[in-house]
Amino acid sequence: MSTRARKSAPAIRFRIDFDEQCSVGIGKITLLEAVADTGSLSQAARRLGMSYRRAWLLVDSMNAEFDTPVISATVGGSGGGGAQLTDFGRELARAYRALEGSVATLVARSMGAIAAHVASPRRHRSAPGATPRQRLARPLR
Repeated sequence: MSTRARKSAPAIRFRIDFDEQCSVGIGKITLLEAVADTGSLSQAARRLGMSYRRAWLLVDSMNAEFDTPVISATVGGSGGGGAQLTDFGRELARAYRALEGSVATLVARSMGAIAAHVASPRRHRSAPGATPRQRLARPLR
C-alpha cells in the first residue's frame, strides 16, 4: 500500500431502474426501513427529516410502480393510524441491501488501490475558472 494511508473505502450510491417509470434507490429504501422501524409513515418522515407529503409521494409512487404494494396503511382513529411493510416491501428492502453489500465489496476490491491515490482536501485543485464540484444527488433531509 502507498505511504498515504487510505482513510476509508470508496463509497457508492446507486439506483435500480426497473423501467422508465419504476426505480428504487437509497432514499426509498431508507424510507421503507424507517416505516418498518416506527410503524408510521409520519414518524418515519420525521426521523428522516422529510415532509410527510414527500414521504407519502415516495410510498405512493412505489405502490403504483409495482404490481404489489410495498406498504399497507391503516387510517387514523382512536388509536391512530399506522403503516407497515408488506412482505413484498420487506423483500424489496432486503434485496436492495444485499445488492448494496455485494456492490460495496466489489467496489472496495476493484477501486481500493485507486482510492489510495485520492489527494488530501488541501491538495484538491480545480482548473482555472472552474467552480467547485457539487453533489448531484439531493440529500434526504
